[in-house]
Amino acid sequence: MTLPICFDDIAAAARRLAPVAHRTPTLRSRTADARTGASVFFKCENLQRIGAFKFRGAYNALSQFSDAQRRAGAVAFSSGNHAQAVALSARLLGMPATIVMPKDAPAIKIEATRGYGAEVVLYDRRLEDREAIGARLARDRGMTLIPPYDHAHVMAGQGTAALELIEDVAAMGEGPLDALLVCVGGGGLISGCAVAARHLAPACKVIGVEPQAGNDVQQSLALGRIVHIALPETIADGAQTLHAGELTFAVMRECVDEVITVTDAQLIATMKFFAERMKLVVEPTGCLAAAALLQGVRRLEGQRVGVIVSGGNVDLARYAALLTT
Repeated sequence: MTLPICFDDIAAAARRLAPVAHRTPTLRSRTADARTGASVFFKCENLQRIGAFKFRGAYNALSQFSDAQRRAGAVAFSSGNHAQAVALSARLLGMPATIVMPKDAPAIKIEATRGYGAEVVLYDRRLEDREAIGARLARDRGMTLIPPYDHAHVMAGQGTAALELIEDVAAMGEGPLDALLVCVGGGGLISGCAVAARHLAPACKVIGVEPQAGNDVQQSLALGRIVHIALPETIADGAQTLHAGELTFAVMRECVDEVITVTDAQLIATMKFFAERMKLVVEPTGCLAAAALLQGVRRLEGQRVGVIVSGGNVDLARYAALLTT
């Protein structure tokens, strides 16, 4: 089966991103190793530009626009991190951007998106269809729609996070990863990361992690078709997707070994771990992959385990409230 992306696409994305994206650190924690019995390597995308991995995919996509597309600009829909990523990428590339965001998105994400110069169009995620709004804006304004995950250039850009992680672990002299844990929303990040891992560390198991309340991808893989769900009630706002994408599902079926889930309580415990032990601010969605390991949902004793920490954009008031829960 021919997949929507291959490793060469990810390598090309890495070259495009090298001058503009941060090569985020891969950090260790003795406490994490002791708690899990594994050698754990955290890829800290919360320290990426705009505070999340999403910058990688957005910039890779927008940087390949034609001159006509750049003049018209980009439109996107997002709960926050893809919004900021497209807004900043558009500013760096000198093009306009319009972002469709839910009214209840974290205020910090809405403000940051506007701060990067994008127009923000708010909608009610319980009553309105963001994809329909985005498609209408693209049609009416002649802009190019860049979805948050179901786009080959976006997926390839996200895969550069795993490429760097695997390279960093090798540079530490630790050998290849045995397992890679990645958060799952619509599947853009795990799709790119899985393709990178299959090429660079073929024996590495790729494990996706979803919120327990929103396990549409887990259900989809079990049934062999894309499952649509109602808006999940979870603090992981970046993973409140209703279904996987056609392109991402095709990759996940072929390259992801399993998808597991964690609870909101486990996400909060993991946020506390990052704050107390590693001095890192990580948003709930960014804790999904780590929570599966640190809270004992998946035991990987004696293995070298990569963990993608996907983002750190969270309102400080909400962050403080969750940490004191």
